[in-house]
Amino acid sequence: LTAHPSLRAAVVADLLAARARDPACVGFSHCLLNYKGFLAIQAHRVAHVLWAQNRRPLALALQSRVADVFAVDIHPAAVVGKAILLDHATGVVIGETAVVGDNVSILHHVTLGGTGKAVGDRHPKIGDGVLIGAGATILGNVMIGAGAKIGAGSVVLIDVPARSTAVGNPARLIGGRKGDSDKDEDMPGESMDHTSFIRQWSDYTI
Repeated sequence: LTAHPSLRAAVVADLLAARARDPACVGFSHCLLNYKGFLAIQAHRVAHVLWAQNRRPLALALQSRVADVFAVDIHPAAVVGKAILLDHATGVVIGETAVVGDNVSILHHVTLGGTGKAVGDRHPKIGDGVLIGAGATILGNVMIGAGAKIGAGSVVLIDVPARSTAVGNPARLIGGRKGDSDKDEDMPGESMDHTSFIRQWSDYTI
């Protein structure tokens, strides 16, 4: 951590994200000491540095221990941005070639996985400001555009455009938002707004 200032900055951004986005977070110490999603991400950041230093057995051992303790399995090679919230976090799986952008919020039992035995670049790429609902599964080298929402329980196998919403199994698009505003209220990864599309511009009903 001393040798990597950007790592420390990411830790602070994650802490601020948890405090701002989770109404159950009563304070920074609460998150720092007790939030397994936050702790799992920080352990991953260390494992990712070890992986890049070719200290791969140690990185994999850390991954395995984190999976045992927190039920969060993130491959050390996966690239994870800053201001990440793993809300509840249980059952989150992020594969080796996955990329997660900044200001992303991921709920429990989300999988960013591959589609078979293929090697190479085979995992999802998640843009900035994305919100991924509980139980969603995103498979293959697909792109989830910035500011998109993935509904709870959805199975996504193809690209999702920026600032759109995908729901269902298999997922289908049910709307999108015009413009490129990056205000917090317009980026679901920060606003944690799962349902605004239902009221504003969709005939989708639950």
